[in-house]
Amino acid sequence: MMKRRSPTSSPLEEMEKGAAKKQARLCLLALLSVFLWFFLLYFHFIVLGDSTVDPAQLNPISVGSESINTRSASSHVSNSQSIINQPSNAQPIPISHPSTNAHHKSENFLFMRALRTLENKNDPCGGRYIYVHDLPPRFNEDMLKECRSLSLWTNMCKFTTNAGLGPPLENVEGVFSNTGWYATNQFAVDVIFNNRMKQYECLTNDSSIAAAIFVPFYAGFDIARYLWGYNISRRDAASLDLVDWLEKRPEWSVMGGKDHFLVAGRITWDFRRLSDENSDWGNKLLFLPSAKNMSMLVVESSPWNANDFGIPYPTYFHPAKDADVFIWQDRMRKLERKWLFSFAGAPRPDNPKSIRGQIIDQCKNSKVGKLLECDFGESKCHSPSSIMKMFQSSLFCLQPQGDSYTRRSAFDSMLAGCIPVFFHPGSAYTQYTWHLPKNYSKYSVFIPEDDIRKRNVSIEQRLSQISLEEVKIMREEVISLIPRLIYADPRSKLETIKDAFDVAVQAVIDKVTKLRRDIIGGRADNFIEELSWKYALLEEGQFVGPHEWDPFFSKPKNGNVDPDGSSAEAAKNSWKNEKIQQS
Repeated sequence: MMKRRSPTSSPLEEMEKGAAKKQARLCLLALLSVFLWFFLLYFHFIVLGDSTVDPAQLNPISVGSESINTRSASSHVSNSQSIINQPSNAQPIPISHPSTNAHHKSENFLFMRALRTLENKNDPCGGRYIYVHDLPPRFNEDMLKECRSLSLWTNMCKFTTNAGLGPPLENVEGVFSNTGWYATNQFAVDVIFNNRMKQYECLTNDSSIAAAIFVPFYAGFDIARYLWGYNISRRDAASLDLVDWLEKRPEWSVMGGKDHFLVAGRITWDFRRLSDENSDWGNKLLFLPSAKNMSMLVVESSPWNANDFGIPYPTYFHPAKDADVFIWQDRMRKLERKWLFSFAGAPRPDNPKSIRGQIIDQCKNSKVGKLLECDFGESKCHSPSSIMKMFQSSLFCLQPQGDSYTRRSAFDSMLAGCIPVFFHPGSAYTQYTWHLPKNYSKYSVFIPEDDIRKRNVSIEQRLSQISLEEVKIMREEVISLIPRLIYADPRSKLETIKDAFDVAVQAVIDKVTKLRRDIIGGRADNFIEELSWKYALLEEGQFVGPHEWDPFFSKPKNGNVDPDGSSAEAAKNSWKNEKIQQS
């Protein structure tokens, strides 16, 4: 029996089947393509972006390729007598202007999500988030474990206790409050600031929404270990290691480190070695190309450089509650002050430029002046209670330069409600522009060094000419500044008061935010780094021009800051006097 064969298909039928299969494949590919584009758009706008973003904000933004350097950290405007107006016969140097480069590169910026958090009015942390790098412990905690190596002459172990505040001070003479006072080392800001950051209310683990990025490197403690008796390789090792670690992090690539900041509780000159000679002072952290992009907060900054910013030295007062501050301020208002002026310090016979000798002589020869000598064997000058007691009984406190421009004493005196008298603008006015009013006459008296050096000004006579009403107004201004000049206890949290930490963090955020907006707007910057101190004093609409303080900050020769090494020598002398104080 023969099997029946299937009928053979005709050529037309075969063509129709092939066409149907081809159409099915095309439909499948189209569906896959639509799904893929939908997924990509969903991921970009919903996952990476803010779901509440206006579609208009999602357009590419044009920007120039210019490098933008912003010294000014805030757009805050205050009244100032230190005005830098555009001179009629000089070419103005504006802070920035819109770029006219027609070949801008269009791109979406990685920091856009962080900027958009500012628009969310329901988020109290919008525009204020801080991301903290999780550094290997060799950059911070390991140093505390080896605290005896942090100073040749001081046992820093006791000063790193209590979250960096040091041992509590007993209120034996009734000079302090009963709580909140500690024997704080003047160079302990590294650990105090880091511990305060742990209490910051707007920390985030998402760096894409961060207004700024904190690097918890103990730069001041690091250099303290190796300043004496070590070659430059050892002094630079941790700084180079840190930069190498940061550059490998994805957070660094967003802005090349320009949104990063760190803190060092030493003066800037310890981090600005000018050469690679072993005999030269310090390390070169602040001269490393990548580190120059970061902001470094130091207790004394350089007038001629743009990558460091002055923050207050720590005082002995670290309140845990708002009420502690208010009670202290009220007490300082009511004190009877029997001395017109006072000075706590030692002469500098080895420094021919120092005016301390003349100041000490004027104190000794005045019946309304009080002197607390800090020369060899004088223990009272190293007693916090003796110092604060004198400041609390004085209307004015003399604050000449220390070994470098600044000294902790200025903040101790203002904490006591004493009006500071400065003799060099680098001692406060160009240093702490985040924390002090630009109008220096509101809270202080300025007597140029040369007026003392040439012996043609009597300090007593100059201060006596200030009326009692003016003194009262100035003292009230000083007392009102106290919260901004102190570091609260890192183990607690103030409610309504902004302390030195809060002011500094907000200033960094303002600086980074302004920089990001300048990048988006394509604004180029004609910033002249050697005139950094002038930019810090500018008000809205002002230009860099001739200034009364130009003689104090003469332009560095051949483009080199501090060509004669005087700043490095000052830093070295600071360490030598630290040794004397501990001997």
